[in-house]
Amino acid sequence: MANSKSARKRIRTAERNRVQNRPYRSAARTLVKKAELAIAAGEQEAATEAVGKAVQMLDRANSKNVIHKNNAARRKSRLMAKYNAAFAA
Repeated sequence: MANSKSARKRIRTAERNRVQNRPYRSAARTLVKKAELAIAAGEQEAATEAVGKAVQMLDRANSKNVIHKNNAARRKSRLMAKYNAAFAA
C-alpha cells in the first residue's frame, strides 16, 4: 500500500482513469476482432464496414489518450494489410 498522501491520490486517479478508459479499449479490440473475422470469412462488404468501424474506434481511443498514437497506427496498418491482401483486385 502507498505510504504518502500523493501516492494514495495517484492510486485513486489511476483507478478512475482505468475504469473510464476500459470501454474504449474493449470496443476497439472487439471491432478489430470482428473485422479480422469478416476478412477471414471472405465477406468483402461486411469486412469493409467492419474495418471502417474498427479504424474509427482506434482513432477515437487514440484521441482520448486511451492508447498511444503509434499503437493505434500499428493496429490500423496491420488490419488494412490483412484487408488488402484478402481483397486485392
